[in-house]
Amino acid sequence: MATPASPLVPVAVLMLLLCGAPWTHGRRSDVRVITDENWRDLLEGEWMIEFFAPWCPACQNLQPEWESFAEWGEDLEINVAKVDVTEQPGLSGRFIITALPTVYHCKDGEFRRYQGPRTKKDFINFISEKEWKSIEPVSSWFGPGSILMSSMSALFQLSMWIRTCHNYFIEDLGLPVWGSYTVFALATLLSGLLLGLCMIFLADCLCPSRRHRPQPYPSKKLLPESSQPLRKVEEEHEADDEDVSEEEAERKEGTNKDFSQSAIRQRSSWTLSRQVDIP
Repeated sequence: MATPASPLVPVAVLMLLLCGAPWTHGRRSDVRVITDENWRDLLEGEWMIEFFAPWCPACQNLQPEWESFAEWGEDLEINVAKVDVTEQPGLSGRFIITALPTVYHCKDGEFRRYQGPRTKKDFINFISEKEWKSIEPVSSWFGPGSILMSSMSALFQLSMWIRTCHNYFIEDLGLPVWGSYTVFALATLLSGLLLGLCMIFLADCLCPSRRHRPQPYPSKKLLPESSQPLRKVEEEHEADDEDVSEEEAERKEGTNKDFSQSAIRQRSSWTLSRQVDIP
């Protein structure tokens, strides 16, 4: 014969629900989760962001304080968020996370690293008393939206993708470790070869080599050495012509002198003969 159910069980369940309802509705804000897709929401408004990892003991100790601080987000007019670096490696590289946990304060796109005590009271005082104004903001060169940090984010994502592929080769396909390394080495050589060919093609298009350029006609200015023998030959011809003209001039002068002397002799002889004929 079945025993009747105790009436205390439904009453106990009802009491637990009633006690848990005020706690559920008493939370004023939740911790928002930031990913690679919505991280640009941080550029508007005021934020406090925690970078953590589930395996980190210090991050685990901080979680209750962070959740309690998030309850004050609406009163402080601030958004409280968190980033799991194991699931978002791109954000880890974009913000240069070198220690865990790391807390950032953001106000209208200006990021400052929080380095104070990690309790709910200290977080509240940091926002309410505007202690963040005494901290130097991160330079625009190293800001999460800069080209440098975007490249760093892509590098971190690539490294995580390579790690995922490595685990897939070893665990799912059953390849040895050296086989996985060989695959990555061949892929690196192939990608480098393709990249080099693309760079050579672009360089040849932008700056064509001299072989493809039309050769200009040779000129005296472009070929001074080849014109020097011709100039020497011309100068020698001119010098020979000058020597010939000088010899001809000397010959003419000599003939003129001989002619004048013979004329003088003839005239003197004519005058003498005429004087003899006179009585």
